[in-house]
Amino acid sequence: FPEYIARAVKVGMEEANILPDITATETVIDGMDYRSITSVPEDEKELKRVSEGAAIPQTTVKTRDSLVKLNKRGRMQGASYEAIRYQKLDLFSVMLRQIGSYIQKMQLKDAISVLLDGDGNGNAAEVFRVGEGPISGQAGELGYDQLVEFWGQFDPYTMNGMILSSSMMTRLLKVPELQNPLTGLNFQGTGILAAPLGAQLHRTSAVEEDMIIGIDSRYALELVRAGEVLVEYDKLIDRQLERAAITSISGFGKICSGASALLEI
Repeated sequence: FPEYIARAVKVGMEEANILPDITATETVIDGMDYRSITSVPEDEKELKRVSEGAAIPQTTVKTRDSLVKLNKRGRMQGASYEAIRYQKLDLFSVMLRQIGSYIQKMQLKDAISVLLDGDGNGNAAEVFRVGEGPISGQAGELGYDQLVEFWGQFDPYTMNGMILSSSMMTRLLKVPELQNPLTGLNFQGTGILAAPLGAQLHRTSAVEEDMIIGIDSRYALELVRAGEVLVEYDKLIDRQLERAAITSISGFGKICSGASALLEI
């Protein structure tokens, strides 16, 4: 029974899960403390020409100063003997998948927080505002020019993902330059949105309505898990009640600070 619960919760966590699309790598640890690594180049990251007999510029890989913060998410699932005995497992699985969905949403909220504020190592995302250089326009305005200028700030990275709220996605899809006839046809037929400027759109309520988070998913985030979903199970015989504690411990570390940026409209 505990294994059945764990599998059903994992299915819920994987439904509509965008974490694999915005994380560069996943690390599974056996403990509560994890310190990520960072690369520190002696000079610029550009590979310059090395003269004969000259020293080759070095990039040092070292551990970060601050630990990655891990958060424990969980829920106690209680069920009476009658609920388990006389109901089909398929119906019970729906409740468990919902718990997995809740855990996944909170993990995504943690990922958004690390993208914006960093992981405690002074690597918060750079903030760009419409109407303030290098982004043109007026505050509250969102047009194709602002998107292109925001895209241009990612060099040498590539903005291949955009995380935004439902209302901001609606505004984005109303930009005239993005209203390709094939866009509407594909959306109506498959539900898949076009990728403005080659960036995949990710919609979530964890992002405020007046901002867009741009990322290079190849270098932005590291997902850290302290094991898999844990299920602890017991029975209260005097009440004919069966309980399962479902928990998941995870956190996020920022790999490259320049691989994510914030655009405030």
